[in-house]
Amino acid sequence: MARSPIFLERRGYRLRRMKDAVRFLPLLGLALWMVPLMWPAQGESDPMPLSTALQYIFGIWTFLVASVWTLWRRTRDLPVDALDDAARQVEAD
Repeated sequence: MARSPIFLERRGYRLRRMKDAVRFLPLLGLALWMVPLMWPAQGESDPMPLSTALQYIFGIWTFLVASVWTLWRRTRDLPVDALDDAARQVEAD
């Protein structure tokens, strides 16, 4: 009985990690956007200025856009056959 290799080839492994990152990105964005809700409100001591909160939210939005663009750039050059082969290999494991 032939044994399957223990490790995935690099391209398949990297593709799986990039797919995991794409799936995790919305959750990360949602969690980071919820942080301003935990900041002190105006009625409490030492409130956070609204301008700081807006800068934070815009910074998170910029980070998410840059991350998606980077992942898109890395996966767009892969041929469709390589993506299908990697997906089949993952499903077989």
